[in-house]
Amino acid sequence: MPSADDTGGGSGTAPALRTVLYAVRSATALNRLLDTLPAFAGDHRVRPVFTLVPGSDFSTDALAALDGAGARTIPWSEAVRGGHDLVVAASPNGPLHELPGPLVLLPHGAGFNKRLPHTSTDDSASGLHTRQLLRGGVPLAALHALAHPDQLARLAREAPAAAHRAAVVGDPTLDRVLASRTRRERYRDALGTGGRRLVAVVSTWGHESLLARRPGLPRRLTAELPYDAYQVALVLHPNVHSRLGRFTLREQLAPALAAGLLVARPHEEWAAVLSAADCVLTDHGSSALYPAALDLPLIGCYDGGTELLAASPMAGLLARVPRLAPDEPPAAVIDAAVTGHRTGDTRALAAAAFDQRERSLDHLRTRCYALLGLEPLPGRVRPRPLSVPRIAAQRPTALAVRVGVRGSVVSVARHPLDSGPLDGHVAAEDGVSTLDEMRSAGLVHRRARPMEPDADRTRDAVWTAGGWTAHALEEYPACRTAAAVLAHDRCVLRRREPAVPGALPEAPPGTPHGAPPGAPPEAGSSGLLAVRITADTSRGEPWVRPDPAAVLSCVHGWLEANPGAASATLPVTLDCVVGGRRSTALLTRATDEDTRAEL
Repeated sequence: MPSADDTGGGSGTAPALRTVLYAVRSATALNRLLDTLPAFAGDHRVRPVFTLVPGSDFSTDALAALDGAGARTIPWSEAVRGGHDLVVAASPNGPLHELPGPLVLLPHGAGFNKRLPHTSTDDSASGLHTRQLLRGGVPLAALHALAHPDQLARLAREAPAAAHRAAVVGDPTLDRVLASRTRRERYRDALGTGGRRLVAVVSTWGHESLLARRPGLPRRLTAELPYDAYQVALVLHPNVHSRLGRFTLREQLAPALAAGLLVARPHEEWAAVLSAADCVLTDHGSSALYPAALDLPLIGCYDGGTELLAASPMAGLLARVPRLAPDEPPAAVIDAAVTGHRTGDTRALAAAAFDQRERSLDHLRTRCYALLGLEPLPGRVRPRPLSVPRIAAQRPTALAVRVGVRGSVVSVARHPLDSGPLDGHVAAEDGVSTLDEMRSAGLVHRRARPMEPDADRTRDAVWTAGGWTAHALEEYPACRTAAAVLAHDRCVLRRREPAVPGALPEAPPGTPHGAPPGAPPEAGSSGLLAVRITADTSRGEPWVRPDPAAVLSCVHGWLEANPGAASATLPVTLDCVVGGRRSTALLTRATDEDTRAEL
């Protein structure tokens, strides 16, 4: 029995200190190990240290991540001399047999779905092969911590000697994902998703991966999916990040990034993005099993090969979910997958990979403490929820806009300008768009700068809504509508159009501050229209505010189709459809307050 000193109470002498050595082979393995840390959290008798297992092509990022976390790291030459009481690893590869002490071996990912590398006929799963688990015929690990009974049965077939030291404990990464379900709205807020449908694209690494075989898919999705209806995120295997590096990766993905693509970082953020998604496109990588466990709609994008094992959980999943062929329009497939999804469909497919849900850390702690010769601390172990993503997303600098006008109902579909349709108008934003984009835009808008709470409210130079809209029409001859976005529900616009009977007089370009001819600067609102935006709140879901710039495209399109009508019949109410959601735009004459509003 452990003594009172070992359990941290009793005689007042210091409890015996145990050292747990985390043997890190790659960034992927490190991420798995970090998810297990709560098993020892709060126990002053246990000291974690890390070492880098030599021989991996992907160890650089793991070392950088350890340094960034401030983890205590020892060199391999010191680790092999001992001084630790337990070794924990998430990859069987490398010279782990050189480390003294009992070894706990965790799976490298969700399930064992791929063949051993460099084999095409052997149906042994990578991570369960005798070549990996035995050293000189002796089992490498004291404990194989598996996630599902089927894995234990497979291990018994592949390596019976190792199976005697195996136990089903569950998947700590899955339990983090499940513990974070209530944070979904926070993740989406952080990603800027709003009312859009978040489409996550998951790619493993290697020559059969989605990114290797369809490198243009992220750009195609950001180009073809309407900007106000969809948001696209890319989740890459950590080995891709390690091999390419952040600079090269961003250069290769630059067009899609400029169109709004999000790229999740390897640790935690990838899982938070998948937890926030509405639909997931995936190859044969095991990460897709986590959104499947959350019962999200999945679409297969694996084009076949030799890596995927036919009897694996991922093979079973891909055989039962819709598929996106390389030449198929993605929007139709995504919409069909989401609308046709039935509760429980994909969760049932993930059941082949996960067992002991929400209990993995308890099981793992019990077995690790037994190997350490300690009594665990009382109470259950709680997984740590996934952190809120911190992805710096880009906005398209300009948008190509298609407008549909049917009476007072106006719909728009906006796409990044460099890849969108050219049969509508160009919408550009002052301070964001390039000069060429501004010169080609039919609609130019400027957003009021937010004021810092404790900042001096006076600036040396400031545009007013009336002044800037007049300036924009003078500066950009192709511009037909210049608009100022004052708030999410309030805009001011000025039109350039031929005079019609009954129309409001338009101030000629160059009139100071946009005032009408002969009037003092800012004395009136002639030539300006105000737009009041009201979002539809009747859907029984969170109130989604439309981008005011998208509503302005609706107004611009309606004014183009009905020249002079607004001026003659004010007020006008338009039913605007943006990203499949309705809002109301009320057009009235601008007030002096609107005209003088600072930008």
